[in-house]
Amino acid sequence: MAVPHRHEAPPRPRGAKAAPEAAPQAAPAPDLAAKALAVHRLLCPVYGCPIPYFHALDPVSELVSSLLSHRTRNADSGRAFKALRARYPDWAALIAAPVPEVEATIAGVTWPELKAPRIQAVLAAVRERAGGLDLGFLAGMEVEAARAWLEAIPGVGPKTSAAVLSFSVLRMPALPVDSHHHRVAQRLGLIGPRVDVGPSHPILRAQLPADWSAQDLYDNHEILMLHGQRVCHHRNPACGACVLAEICPSARVA
Repeated sequence: MAVPHRHEAPPRPRGAKAAPEAAPQAAPAPDLAAKALAVHRLLCPVYGCPIPYFHALDPVSELVSSLLSHRTRNADSGRAFKALRARYPDWAALIAAPVPEVEATIAGVTWPELKAPRIQAVLAAVRERAGGLDLGFLAGMEVEAARAWLEAIPGVGPKTSAAVLSFSVLRMPALPVDSHHHRVAQRLGLIGPRVDVGPSHPILRAQLPADWSAQDLYDNHEILMLHGQRVCHHRNPACGACVLAEICPSARVA
């Protein structure tokens, strides 16, 4: 299966302030929770749940991969990740490398001039806070605590923290939300029209069963993302071919 296109909001220039942390979400309305489950049940047969994981990276490597992927095609971010692996023997060597050298190595991604120093700073922060470049200890934490630990690092947002926990070998039950996933959720009315990608994470997670496994949540992310790529396009969504049309207010308008 082709690797889906994943991205998050663009990195902030150095010195910009982080957005305030979202307030804890109340339990979703019963109708929204029921709708979220209906969406999952309708899409899973279309996209083939359970969906195989596309990565088996250690969490630090997944962190680097996620930071590279923001607003970048998978093929380009994948090449940049391989280029970093080929050029530097380990992530400590990347931290010590000259910024222009790292920028040149990842030149194929969007905003390499921002991502090069950002990745170095994030890795340095991990090493300082964890006492080394190993995030395996996150497996012993509750998901929300592990996400909070990661998001305390400047440059790591909700999508990245969820991706590290879900996509890496940690295989923890976290729900990433990318722009495709977010668009589908908005059109379905699962989130409001003014809810941005970052704040949508706790809202969409709260609509799904609390006891869902890592695979269940990974499948939910994948099927909504794939549906956004293949059917619910940014422009000219294919509502006539959509299995969700009966429960989608946007499809009725279209």
